[in-house]
Amino acid sequence: MEIQVTDIEKALLDQVGKAAQKLGVETHLIGGFVRDKLLGRDAKKDIDIVCVGDGLALAAETAKLFRPAPQVDFFKTYGTAHIKVADGFDIEFVGARKESYRAASRNPEVEPGTLQDDRERRDFTINALSISLNQSDFGRLTDPFGGLDDLAARIIRTPLEPSKTFSDDPLRMLRAIRFAAQLGFTIEPITWQGIVDNAARIRIITQERITEELNKIVAAPKPSAGFDLLYKSGL
Repeated sequence: MEIQVTDIEKALLDQVGKAAQKLGVETHLIGGFVRDKLLGRDAKKDIDIVCVGDGLALAAETAKLFRPAPQVDFFKTYGTAHIKVADGFDIEFVGARKESYRAASRNPEVEPGTLQDDRERRDFTINALSISLNQSDFGRLTDPFGGLDDLAARIIRTPLEPSKTFSDDPLRMLRAIRFAAQLGFTIEPITWQGIVDNAARIRIITQERITEELNKIVAAPKPSAGFDLLYKSGL
């Protein structure tokens, strides 16, 4: 399956692919941009790139291909980097990684990992879909957890056991409800039970992050659906 991109988006992704080819790193487009394109929604201008290697180096190499070259913002603690390019596109780069969490914090300890490790740390199956930017199979879609079926069925489901996904990062519970309200999706029963069981964990999340998700629920087509789920879940 292929996603439909604009000429500008194709040009941006081609540049990332060229930089990846030069560095010899396996690179994929992943996350919300892929999901929204598959749903036929207007994709936001946030593009997430994951590579099996040094995401910071890939960001720097990609920036060199634009004229004028954009500033690269490096976040070395988490191994991520951002560049902003023409037409307001914000491209985030990260090296594939594993994450581990302490009970009292949602800030992970990270270490390099495989592409599968990186997919497993994603919040939901519909956000783990990826598109290859590699020369050998450019444009090939990979669906490791049945995200395409979940898009078709209009459900929110975690890639791993829900309690692990939500206990590691409780903000994901709010994100599940936000996506349900935004997209008109249903939260899959086992995933829903994981939210109910872990609702108290939301206390470790900062008010700033909670408010950000609440604002997105308010901006959804039917905010009341989101607030109903927040109430019923115990959040």
